[in-house]
Amino acid sequence: MKFLSVVGTRPNFMKLAPIARALAGRPDVRHVIVHTGQHYDLTMSDAFFEDLELSEPDYHLAVGSGSHAAQTAAVLARLEPILESEQPDVVLVYGDVNSTVAAALAAAKMNIRVAHIEAGLRSRDRTMPEELNRLVTDQLSDLLYAPSLDAANNLRGEGIPANRIRFVGNVMIDSLTQMLPRAHAEDVTARYGLTNAEYVVVTLHRPANVDDATNLSEVVRALEKISRDRAVLFPVHPRTRRRLGELEIKPNGGGDLRLLDPLGYTEMLSLVSKSSLVITDSGGLQEETTYLGIPCLTVRPNTERPVTCSRGTNRLVPAEQDVIVDSARRTLARKRAARPAIELWDGHAAERIARDLCEYASTFSGSGTHQATV
Repeated sequence: MKFLSVVGTRPNFMKLAPIARALAGRPDVRHVIVHTGQHYDLTMSDAFFEDLELSEPDYHLAVGSGSHAAQTAAVLARLEPILESEQPDVVLVYGDVNSTVAAALAAAKMNIRVAHIEAGLRSRDRTMPEELNRLVTDQLSDLLYAPSLDAANNLRGEGIPANRIRFVGNVMIDSLTQMLPRAHAEDVTARYGLTNAEYVVVTLHRPANVDDATNLSEVVRALEKISRDRAVLFPVHPRTRRRLGELEIKPNGGGDLRLLDPLGYTEMLSLVSKSSLVITDSGGLQEETTYLGIPCLTVRPNTERPVTCSRGTNRLVPAEQDVIVDSARRTLARKRAARPAIELWDGHAAERIARDLCEYASTFSGSGTHQATV
């Protein structure tokens, strides 16, 4: 059996890693990895592959930056000859980035079966490019691996046949549980002159926050105020750093707000796991903080991961200085709640996916019937 995984961004790598490990233990499987290069910082990509103990990709498409249309078109054009050459039984796509929807479309047009890892997440906000990618990818997919019960229910509500939906749990939690012992062993707090739970971790990268001068300024001013109470460590995404410079938004001092370079996965996990609060607009951090029991404020009007709010530690806040500061101070003043438990967020989702994939593919692998002449 041959499976071909297509990944393009760092969150994709975290979802790929446990799948790659689970498939590597099966002698009857060949697993081909295609890196589209949608996250074009090769240094950071290499660091994530090393951290997650991933082998070098079999192919690198070097798509790089560009508009949504340009990235999607480049992946389509560069992936098609690889699919023609490799003829995989199933193409695996991950998450909700442009590489995800492009790979699903390329495979579906060639009558190659598609499996979507992290299917069914919905924000109900079609102004988000990721939401459009999720909707299209799920309609094109033959196997839909849902990370939570609400995601599986979303798919059923959209008319996806039940025999295509699998509730398997969250592969992001697989990566977290795999890497957590190493993260705990890293003396990250000492490196920054801190002790456990004395500090706040921040990440921001979504266009609604970093491309809007008003929103970005409001968030930075909020972080300045919070940093007068606790140290605030802010690993700055390259896009965010560029926008801070272009918009001439600079911290004004008066607190302990530290703008850091981007961190590798293990170092970031170590920092988050020992923090008292996370402020973010990331999807993955909403899940990771819920699993870890770390309070999280998500600077967004909605989330495709509502289970992190209804069952977890996450709260949505607008990009407004006073609301963020008040929410942070109230959260920091409260006693931390017990770590929530969410069904199948147990570190074994990839094993369930690998087992199901192999059972599914064994019914047609090598038959040659799944390809079409284009």
